[in-house]
Amino acid sequence: MPLKDLPLDAQPREKLLARGPAALSDAELLALLLRTGIAGKGVLQMAQELLDPPATCATTGRSTGGFGGIAGLLHTSVADLARIKGLGPAKRAELVAVL
Repeated sequence: MPLKDLPLDAQPREKLLARGPAALSDAELLALLLRTGIAGKGVLQMAQELLDPPATCATTGRSTGGFGGIAGLLHTSVADLARIKGLGPAKRAELVAVL
């Protein structure tokens, strides 16, 4: 769901401005950094995908899923982030730089 479809007081930026960062979930804070989603995947969904627990594909053995929360993102690389659809080079670099 696009952020603009949420009630104004539920949108992360407005919520942060009105109530401070402690009022936001990790996904909402991360969504503020990401700024935009992609077609078919809103920014909150993308943020939650990054925070989801890691998983491994049974057929390929490749890492799938998220990074296990903010703590997992703190220890990830630009290359690791490339597996998340919608994270281009600029967003990957920004995330690694700020985290």
